Amino acid sequence: MSATVAELEAALRDVHDPEYPISVLDMGLIRGLRVLQGGTAQVRLTYTSMGCPCKEMIADDVRDALLAVDGIDRVEVEEVFEPWTHRDLSRRARRTLHELGVT
Repeated sequence: MSATVAELEAALRDVHDPEYPISVLDMGLIRGLRVLQGGTAQVRLTYTSMGCPCKEMIADDVRDALLAVDGIDRVEVEEVFEPWTHRDLSRRARRTLHELGVT
């Protein structure tokens, strides 16, 4: 049985940014997500800054979460350096940051 993009998104909701209790999806770090034939998940991932010290940790967490999805045997993570801004935050992320006192 093949996994769906919705299942991948659900798995990524449990992968949080290292600084805030916000998922990589709500942070706007996931720039593309596909399921390819043969049980491969393909994800395009950006970071809040080019010199993000947690790049490897975030990529590993994304890979681990997607490999836990039934039907996914392989994960391809493509790092893309599309500029990230606060506009990439979801409403949920904005609400959480506001509750934490981050403006």
